[in-house]
Amino acid sequence: MSRLNIRNVLSNDLDCVCKIESLCFPAAEAASKKAFEERISVFPKGFFVAELDNEIIGFINGGVTNDIHIEDDFFKTMDLHIPDGDNIVIFGLDIHPDYQRKGYAKELMSHFIEDAKKSGRKKVLLTCKEHLIKYYEQFGYVNEGVSSSEHGGAKWYDMYLTV
Repeated sequence: MSRLNIRNVLSNDLDCVCKIESLCFPAAEAASKKAFEERISVFPKGFFVAELDNEIIGFINGGVTNDIHIEDDFFKTMDLHIPDGDNIVIFGLDIHPDYQRKGYAKELMSHFIEDAKKSGRKKVLLTCKEHLIKYYEQFGYVNEGVSSSEHGGAKWYDMYLTV
């Protein structure tokens, strides 16, 4: 079995990232190509791709804030990004459907958490759907209950991890 390689995103990864996003999220929730372009240009240090045999199979990306919850606008624009903020948010953790349930998401999340620690962040924040709460709890995330987020018209839960 090939070893997973995790690295920071490059601008030429854009199309692949967009394709995986469209396979992992409904259109109303998926980030736009424009949003990904902005995330890559503004904060590539918080955007990691996972490769198997030089093929991108997934990614995790985020931004930095001093807030304790993720504002919906943050999913659309990096205007809320504060480079030296206390907390890092996760916009999405995506694994191509052909590679799901093989532990790759866990490796990406662990890498992201470790990077947050090294960067001196206080917390990692995310929102997720109810069926994923237990998944994130295995990393130590705490469920704060139903989020005020209306992103994509879905019901979300706020979670945080103290690093």
